[in-house]
Amino acid sequence: MRTQSTTVPGTPGRPNEDYAAVAVPAAGSGGALVLLDGVTASFPDNGCSHEVSWYVARLGGALLELTGSRRDLSLTDCLASAISRTADAHRGTCDLSHPRTPQSTVVCARWDEAAVEYLVLSDSVLLLGEPEGAVRPVLDTRLDDLGPAARRLPRESRGAFVESLRNAPGGFFTAAADPAVAELAVTGAVTRERVRALAAVTDGLGRWVETFRLGGWPELFAALLTRGPGPAIAEVRAAEADDPDGAAFPRGKAHDDASAVVVELERSRL
Repeated sequence: MRTQSTTVPGTPGRPNEDYAAVAVPAAGSGGALVLLDGVTASFPDNGCSHEVSWYVARLGGALLELTGSRRDLSLTDCLASAISRTADAHRGTCDLSHPRTPQSTVVCARWDEAAVEYLVLSDSVLLLGEPEGAVRPVLDTRLDDLGPAARRLPRESRGAFVESLRNAPGGFFTAAADPAVAELAVTGAVTRERVRALAAVTDGLGRWVETFRLGGWPELFAALLTRGPGPAIAEVRAAEADDPDGAAFPRGKAHDDASAVVVELERSRL
C-alpha cells in the first residue's frame, strides 16, 4: 500500500485551513483517510476565539482517530462524535450558535479486506479508481446546485444569497458545531475488489478540473497517482498566477489552500 498526503496554503504567511491525513496500521490491510477544508471567516466576529485552522486540526484529529479505531461505528456516527468532541473543546468560551462559528467540509474514507466506506460533506471530492481504469467521483453537489439561482441575482447579492443557505433547509451543509449535520453527508460503500486506489481533494485542488479545465476527474486522478499531489497543485498555482484577477476564470478568491490524500490499495486477499 502506498500513501501520499500534501497540503499547501493558498497565501504564504497565512494559516493553512485545510487538514489532510491518512492512518494505516502497522499490520493488516485496513486504514483511513480524512480531508477537511476549513471555511475562511468572512467577518471578524464569528462568536469564536479560535482560528479556523484550530478547528480543522481538532475536528480532523478526532475524526481520524474515531474512523480508524471505532470500526463498530458508521462513518456518519464517527463524524457526529468528532463534531461533538470538538464543540465540547470550546463550548465554554465560544458562542457555537453563531452561524459562522468555525466549520469545514469533510471527506473521510475507511477500508479493510472486505470494503471501502466513504463520507463526503460539502464541496471537497473523493475519487475512487476502479481496477479497469474507470474513476468515480463522489460529490456533494448541493453548493453547486445553488449556482443557477445565484447567477440570476445581481453580482453584489450572490454571496449573501449563498451564505443565507449555509446549513439551512434547501441549501448546503458543512461540519460546524451541530452533530446532526453528519446525517446529511453523502455516504456509501463498495467492495474492496472494486477499488484499486482512492484520492481526496479539497476545492483548492479541485480547481484543476472545475475552474481551469486542465482535464476531468479521471485525468486529475491519473496525475495524482503518477506524479503525486505536488505537481498538480503547482499547475493550479500557475493557472492562478496567469489569471490573478479572475477575469478569464472567475472564482471566489485568487488563491486557495489546496490539499490531497492519495492511497493505492493492495489487492484484497479475500
